[in-house]
Amino acid sequence: MQIVPFETQHREAVVQLSLQAWAPVFESLERVMDRAVFQEFYPDWRVAQQHAVEQACAAEDVHVWVALDNGATTGFVAVKLHRDSKLGEIYMLAVDPAYQGRGIGTALTNVAIDWMKAQGMTIAMVETGGDPGHGAARHTYEKAGFRLLPIARYFKKL
Repeated sequence: MQIVPFETQHREAVVQLSLQAWAPVFESLERVMDRAVFQEFYPDWRVAQQHAVEQACAAEDVHVWVALDNGATTGFVAVKLHRDSKLGEIYMLAVDPAYQGRGIGTALTNVAIDWMKAQGMTIAMVETGGDPGHGAARHTYEKAGFRLLPIARYFKKL
């Protein structure tokens, strides 16, 4: 496996693997959220996520790396810097389900953290869900040394 900076030829593979990786996450969210609230947020989560991934990959203020295995794009990480607070944010991370459990998420997380340090950031942050569908993500971040800040966020359909 190698991790390289994102190039436009990776875009379609990154979008497709992210949609596959996040399908169980959105299924979990649909189970734990009020259905009406979920539908308001995600009338079609695939379209919204594809757009979000494409925007992140094209944004000048987001740095993206992809993991490759024998030419196949197996994962990606997107990072934003908040220079005024010296905070680096892992904005997105996804690993193709066919390649999960092989340390790719950890390797991408480490590349992101190392880059943040090299850019002068003093704090790294990542946000993920507390539902069962985000369990693997929480494991990856905790393994990398991130610590949880409990936050309660409530929603109600109006």
